Amino acid sequence: MHHIAVQAMQNWVSSVIVKYNFCPFARKEVEQNAIHYRICESQKAEDAVMDMLDECQALTETPKRETSLLIFTQGFTDFDAFLDLVDLANALLVAQGYEGTFQLANFHPDYVFADSEQDDPANYTNRAPYPALHVIREASMAEALESYDDPESIPDNNIKLARRKGAAFWQQLLRQCQQTD
Repeated sequence: MHHIAVQAMQNWVSSVIVKYNFCPFARKEVEQNAIHYRICESQKAEDAVMDMLDECQALTETPKRETSLLIFTQGFTDFDAFLDLVDLANALLVAQGYEGTFQLANFHPDYVFADSEQDDPANYTNRAPYPALHVIREASMAEALESYDDPESIPDNNIKLARRKGAAFWQQLLRQCQQTD
């Protein structure tokens, strides 16, 4: 199961995030093999945030590892429960002194933006094969944003592309990402 989940997420990063430029900074990390994929079997938020803190420590100790995706294969299938995990994880980053060092992005198979409809194709900018917390080095993100013309346009461009392609396109693409060797 572990390698299947990792492969599905690697497929998603390559086939969605990089190919459709949802994150213009991801290609470099993929090409440099600087993304760490960690399977987390935690089903309770308290355990999951401890996994996240362990990953922050691992990133601190491994400077050439640029970023980590914590992939939840056993829990957090309910989107609202996942959002509770995200809130707890962000609070713990601050409490443990990682604010300013790391930030979190989050992805979920049923991701829905606030004030958005469930079937809005824009939600696919944050939909992934598995629930995941993305731990990002803030210094690297700041550096990448400085070298990018008009970084504020990234979310709007992503939403426009997602809506132009339509929900059926993204659903099919996510299914393809889950087809592993």
